Amino acid sequence: MALMCRQLCSGAATTAGWVGVIVATVTNDWVRTCDYTVATCVRMDELGSRGLWAECVISPSLSHCVALNQILSLPAYVQTARALMICACLLGLPAIMLVLMSMYCIRLPNDTSAVKMKRARVGGVLFILMSVCGIIATVWFPIGSYQNEGLMSFGYSLYAGWIGSGLCLVGGIMILCCSSPDSWMPSRENSFYYSRNRGTATPLDPPANHPKSARV
Repeated sequence: MALMCRQLCSGAATTAGWVGVIVATVTNDWVRTCDYTVATCVRMDELGSRGLWAECVISPSLSHCVALNQILSLPAYVQTARALMICACLLGLPAIMLVLMSMYCIRLPNDTSAVKMKRARVGGVLFILMSVCGIIATVWFPIGSYQNEGLMSFGYSLYAGWIGSGLCLVGGIMILCCSSPDSWMPSRENSFYYSRNRGTATPLDPPANHPKSARV
């Protein structure tokens, strides 16, 4: 029961993290920029919003976005962040499928504990790689924006990427901890077998090196 609860918690964390990474990838409110001084931008209620795919001008009466279609002319940090976030989104699908198929409550034909443990380990590693890609992209992007433009604040897309990458990292580590050999090893202390002759349950004899087998 404890193993299944840990698997469900880690699966929920990684799924929520994957959704956060997708939200950060498709939205364009990564950083808020200001072409003038901060006081002037606040007084004019006109800020610039920059993401992976577009640059927007946000004001109470107008919101206009320009797509970043010229890939070769984009800064290196934008191109790198795009590639890393796309890789993170693509890694999430096979990772979730592997984790679901390794759940203790899911039974597949000719499935064994060793196979489930291998699936869980691969899924956990994919989630950790996914979180690494997301963390590098979401940290590098605001640094590059600060060096090239007047960075004013972080947008909600960047926070979604940070939270999603953190959840994927924590969930991936939990999955790897749940897939250790000790967690999948059944206990022999309270094991029983059924005799065909008497039809009663008899405790299984402990192994020779068990502490209870020592004679005083």
